[in-house]
Amino acid sequence: MIGVRVVQKVSSTRGFAKVAPHVIPALDRAVHRLTRGKVLLSAQMLPGVILTSTGARSGQPRRTPLACMPESGGRGWILVGSNFGRTGHPAWTANLLAHPDAEISWKGTDVAVTALLLAGEERAAVWQELLAFWPPYATYQARVEREIRVFRLVPR
Repeated sequence: MIGVRVVQKVSSTRGFAKVAPHVIPALDRAVHRLTRGKVLLSAQMLPGVILTSTGARSGQPRRTPLACMPESGGRGWILVGSNFGRTGHPAWTANLLAHPDAEISWKGTDVAVTALLLAGEERAAVWQELLAFWPPYATYQARVEREIRVFRLVPR
């Protein structure tokens, strides 16, 4: 349990926010490719998916490793556009807004999904679950003026 607390504390720092976006996704993509979709390094701490979305401007497929919160009963997955607490929304969120039909690789299985941007009371309820799931999200939100985007992915 102490390891999780240390990782949560480190992941809440500004230094982590500067370095992690350049290192973690590249490592995740490489390991995911080498293990044929069975392993994500970041998923050793948090569940993770590889999101394949359609580029909002390019129309090209974009693969992004992301932490996720699986919903109970296999209903879907929650994705958080925290961008490690950096000021702008991550590109993958714009992709899902423009093209909500996407695909995820979940534990080595490809799943066609539709992304729904959560708002209002629904977002507020899920946000509380997310804070219990990964407390650093509160630090990320406190650092930025934008409302962090939260998506529910549901199987198609």
